Amino acid sequence: MISNFFIKRPVFATVCSLLIILVGAIALPTLPIEYYPDVTPPTIQVSANYAGANAETVETNVTTILETQINGVEGMDYIDSTSNSFGNSNIKITFTEGYDENIAAVDVNNLVASVTSQLPPEVINTGVNVSKSTNQIVVALALYPEEGYDYDPTFISNYATLYVVQPLQRLNGVGQVQVFGQRTYAMRIWLDPNRLASRGLTAQDVVRALSDQNVQVGAGIIGAPPAPEGQEFQISIQAQSRLASEEEFADIIIQRGEDGSVIRIRDVGRAELGAQNYNTNFQFDGRNAVGLGIYQLSGANALDVARAVEAEMAVLAEKFPPGLKWSVGFSTTDAVQESIKEVVITLIVAIILVIAVIFLFLQDWRATIIPSVTILSPWWVLLPL
Repeated sequence: MISNFFIKRPVFATVCSLLIILVGAIALPTLPIEYYPDVTPPTIQVSANYAGANAETVETNVTTILETQINGVEGMDYIDSTSNSFGNSNIKITFTEGYDENIAAVDVNNLVASVTSQLPPEVINTGVNVSKSTNQIVVALALYPEEGYDYDPTFISNYATLYVVQPLQRLNGVGQVQVFGQRTYAMRIWLDPNRLASRGLTAQDVVRALSDQNVQVGAGIIGAPPAPEGQEFQISIQAQSRLASEEEFADIIIQRGEDGSVIRIRDVGRAELGAQNYNTNFQFDGRNAVGLGIYQLSGANALDVARAVEAEMAVLAEKFPPGLKWSVGFSTTDAVQESIKEVVITLIVAIILVIAVIFLFLQDWRATIIPSVTILSPWWVLLPL
């Protein structure tokens, strides 16, 4: 009998027990802790944006091209995609369970890069994003103005993009930071169709003028070799290329007449500094705000990610503009922490009952102490949780 083998060899039985405790003590802190355990196959997300295009145009010119190239990638189980009227294209590739998601991300990224040149220029300019983060938001944050301060969502959105999103993305275990109610600064050109028609112009003429006159160019160098004898200096020329203000965009020439007259953007519309799009709005506690959704990497510890995010936000908040506040909207780790607390309480009750039963049968405190110590010895591992 196996029991007799261990009863006659107490030292060997003790060593085996200690080894089991040691292995458990090493493995337990490294286990991922999530609200929804990672039991699903690995997935890779591919997203792109075609500004101004409807769902059919996005499907034809972006989604179909990418999906056709990605379909059949090694290890793929199935693929699905969506295209909406906001110009967004999203493709989700699901791989077989156990497939290395790092290899999957590299394979998908290589396939996407091979067809990037076939996409519309507007999509190429904004880029195609390939990510391997999970679909689960660990922490949702809100940035909002305090009462008495008038920060509009456009300002808050751009401040978050420049000074909050990037530090959070560098945290260990964070896969993606999504901005809700995003208002990226952009120069918006509002055209009057009646004025355009009266001058024989179209919106494409305005787009062409913008692309021709709002460019960054290299103006060259004065005195570069081969230079005339006696040339002592070499000077790089700095020329104003990119336009920045509303007045500069309004002065762009759309058409020049044979008599020397010119038609500018201000003659057929107006230019204003606003947001790139107004597709979504975000409110927190009844105030206009901007939200941040923190997605974790697959297999990361959700508790560690949440703690790191809140600690980093506390540091970043010290440099916030006056009146700009942040708050945690919700956190899935609250349920995780409560679950862990209930598990600990249940284990404590179970250990008390086990020790009571051992004492009831042995009727000796000394004999009860030995198994009791064995039961309690691995408990120190749960203290960090």
